Amino acid sequence: MQIDRATTVPEILAASPLFDAPARPEWAADFLATPGHHLFLAYEDATPVGFVSGVETLHPDKGREMFLYELAVAEGHRRRGTARALIRTLADLARERGCYGMWVGVDPDNAPALAAYRSAGGVSEGPCTVMAWSFSQPREP
Repeated sequence: MQIDRATTVPEILAASPLFDAPARPEWAADFLATPGHHLFLAYEDATPVGFVSGVETLHPDKGREMFLYELAVAEGHRRRGTARALIRTLADLARERGCYGMWVGVDPDNAPALAAYRSAGGVSEGPCTVMAWSFSQPREP
């Protein structure tokens, strides 16, 4: 397995089967152009088999931290350490960028995700409720 940072729109589009919905070229370009947005791809034989994305946040009284936005590994490649390697890659980048920590929200009944995060050194801080505001369908660029 090889892990590389995504730096081009074609790389992200090639990984579309790993996302919840197909990647859109204009949104992929915006993602890549936005400072503090990071996406790493795991490859097997030049085929994307997993990804992790992270977003740096900065607050006046807390400093810089990394939000692990999304993680996915293709079904046939799970339970081989791919998720752990991707998480650790993002954590290493967070340290390099001066982040004081990294966090992710996960449903308490998502056992596979919890196992992956724990195997990469994550520690549960207890249950959490997510509040959301729905404004509309994703905006058109």
